[in-house]
Amino acid sequence: MNILMMTNTYTPIVGGLERSVKAFKEEYQRRGHRALVVAPRFEGMPERERDVLRVPAIPRFNGSDFSVKLPVPRILTQALVEFHPDIIHCHHPFLIGNTGLRLAHTRSIPLIFTHHTLFEQYTHYVPGDSPAMQRFVVELATGYANLCDQVFAPSDSVAQLLKERGVETPIAVVPTGIDESWFTKAMPSRVRRQFNIPDNAFLVGHVGRLAPEKNLAFLFQAIARFLQQQPRAHCLVVGQGPSEAEIRQLCEQAGVADRVHLAGVLQGRALIDAYGAMDVFAFASKSETQGLVVAEAMATRVPVVALDAPGVREVVEDGRNGRLLSSENAEEFASALAWVASRPAGQRRAMSQAARRTAEQFSMPRCADRALTLYAGCLLRSAFERRPIPQSAWSLAMSRMKSEWSVLKTVAKATSAAMTFPPKELEAPGSGVLALNQDTTASTSPGCDKVPSPEPRAGEGLGTDSQSEPISTQ
Repeated sequence: MNILMMTNTYTPIVGGLERSVKAFKEEYQRRGHRALVVAPRFEGMPERERDVLRVPAIPRFNGSDFSVKLPVPRILTQALVEFHPDIIHCHHPFLIGNTGLRLAHTRSIPLIFTHHTLFEQYTHYVPGDSPAMQRFVVELATGYANLCDQVFAPSDSVAQLLKERGVETPIAVVPTGIDESWFTKAMPSRVRRQFNIPDNAFLVGHVGRLAPEKNLAFLFQAIARFLQQQPRAHCLVVGQGPSEAEIRQLCEQAGVADRVHLAGVLQGRALIDAYGAMDVFAFASKSETQGLVVAEAMATRVPVVALDAPGVREVVEDGRNGRLLSSENAEEFASALAWVASRPAGQRRAMSQAARRTAEQFSMPRCADRALTLYAGCLLRSAFERRPIPQSAWSLAMSRMKSEWSVLKTVAKATSAAMTFPPKELEAPGSGVLALNQDTTASTSPGCDKVPSPEPRAGEGLGTDSQSEPISTQ
């Protein structure tokens, strides 16, 4: 089948969503399907790409790494005439998501939407952030999902949350898969030598975008306590972002900065080596929908200590492949790291083996099988429900009016919800507590790393594309 994948963010941006789109595209193509990604033009993007259509955009929107799409329907229309998509799969409900909705409605093509992001956790990156803004983006994403034929949720927790928020479209859990074979090739000694980490040092690791929504102030308070208690332990941090200065400051104040190694962004083999060098992976984000880096760490046989949160509780089993902590307490988190460090060699090996078995559940072949089966189901339903309509100017105009009206109704409903007081509670799945940037320590960090993503640029769709690799920080 021909699969059109539409996203507001793509390479060279390094993140979980971008990795997901690229990984699925390449897996579909390996199986003989055609896949075309519609994405923005970004500074530093590859000069030659295969099966990627770049659409014009205003770069660096609001000082971020993201772009706002310019209205260029003719470029997209011409490409679609040649590509003739069977499925349109949108990865954002905003901006290019609206374009995908219009295309799907006017051409009677099944529309799939992956709800990658808890958008209310990212509104601090846009002017006018407030509880009303958070309600607005939640309602907008929910309304968009209800205009689609199928919704993919990256985890069970997110699927349950979407149902609680009123998504009536069929929801299926389709995580981003990982290429397990890559994670068997780690050479930990390279990374330890590079950063002067002793071979016998117990190494705490973290991989991810260094941004406020990742709850890094709490995480590094806990890691700093652990390092104070364990003089021979070190910490390796892979990633970059606006919270880097705050991390350095926390570690300096705790007197452990000389044992905290900030590696920046690593990709491919270097990233695998970094995972392999770790003895435990530490993770405290509460804004994830899947927690891809957690599964990647486990693929490298690294146990994980994490807070109980969406996208993480499906992966970490307390006491089996790591520790899953129910409360956000720095001393308890530090104690959990110490618990892993103090396990006898046999128990450490058992945890590592359990971590590897967990990662096998997220293999890319399994995840792609699930996605393609759901695509086929959408096509079958669409063929059954569709009635032949003469493609006259009148029928095309009515179809366009229907799609525009759907977009307007969704925006109007979201606006109404945002202005409703008292505010509607937005609950994190299974928690019964507000999911509105609750972590005051994380939300105070300065900077801008991610926005509810804007849209694309248009350019070439042909050329050569590099072999898929783990692409680094989420």
